Amino acid sequence: MVSNSDHETSFSLKALLRDERFWKIAFQVITLLVVVLLFAFFIGNLNRNLTRQGNPFGFGFLVNPAGFSIGESAIKYQPQDPYWKALMVGLSNTITLIVAGIVFTTMLGVAAGIASFSQNWLLYKLSRIYVGLVRNVPLLLQLFFWYFAVYGALPRPEDQIQALNWFFLNNRGVYVPWPSTAALALTGLAAITIGIIMAFLLWNWRTKIRVETATGGQAQLYGIAGLAVIVLLIVCFGLNWQAPQGVEGGGVTGGLRLSREYVAALSALVFYTSAFVAEIVRAGIQSVSKGQWEAARSLGIPAGAAMQLVVFPQAMRVIIPPMNSEYMNLTKNTSLAFAVAFPEMYSIATTTYNQTGRPVEVFVVLMATYLLMCLLITVLMNQLNRAVQFKER
Repeated sequence: MVSNSDHETSFSLKALLRDERFWKIAFQVITLLVVVLLFAFFIGNLNRNLTRQGNPFGFGFLVNPAGFSIGESAIKYQPQDPYWKALMVGLSNTITLIVAGIVFTTMLGVAAGIASFSQNWLLYKLSRIYVGLVRNVPLLLQLFFWYFAVYGALPRPEDQIQALNWFFLNNRGVYVPWPSTAALALTGLAAITIGIIMAFLLWNWRTKIRVETATGGQAQLYGIAGLAVIVLLIVCFGLNWQAPQGVEGGGVTGGLRLSREYVAALSALVFYTSAFVAEIVRAGIQSVSKGQWEAARSLGIPAGAAMQLVVFPQAMRVIIPPMNSEYMNLTKNTSLAFAVAFPEMYSIATTTYNQTGRPVEVFVVLMATYLLMCLLITVLMNQLNRAVQFKER
């Protein structure tokens, strides 16, 4: 005799096994358990092998004195500092490459992509030649080209080039104006960042008001203009800029020195990645229907204004997702800067594991660092992607 409770239990179990949602969740849980077990097995096997060799897995070596010097650093560093600080120097140098690279890559890539639609024959041909040539030459070769053939060909400090009384160029690097103190430089960076964020929010507010109320949004536009003026005044007059000054007999004092290794790595990364960005921008613009161009022309909007106000904003929803991949590629490609002796993260990590005999731990740190930087870029780009997507009512 089967009781009602047993019958109900059997029925609920059968219903659960037939539920597609249960199997989806169960499959994910099983997959997660398998991954965790495999990871634990490999870590345990690694630790046993390292212990057998007398070097158990651990990161205690990071507090030991590094004992090696670093050619250039965005933060203060001495050879007696611990290994973790040496790695932080490499990380800071890498971040300077990434941030400057993303800014200049976006500017050059967007300009080259838009130029491929130019009615000027010379501008169109130059953009197509640039994209076709740079995309098909390996990045490492371009690094050597910029380091030896471009910046290596600059004159010695005794015969250095002075440009516009503000810049100096020689085979040791490029010298540019810079705020007199690090605190002022951070103040300027913070002012620019806050200004861009507030301008972006005001612009979205203005767009929402224009769509919902059919008004001009002049107040928000004035707010953006006011922000631009404030940031410009802070940058121009509030940072106590120090221009580089030439020294008799060669050399430069004052300002900021961008080493030959840094500018070569930055130039190669920017020109290489911008060629791919230009194709992304071109494809995004082509995804906008020709009817949008024709509608703009029928309203008497000039070609440049039509690109800026009608076509390009619609192309952004197609451009941003692949741009995320290019920014991550640029981030990972900074590891090639060691080829021209720039002390970025990978270069210093290599020196660290050669001295400590801890390649596994050092590469775990290295992989985690690049992973976190790429994830941060992805999060920011996903937020931007959501902001430019069409909103259906």
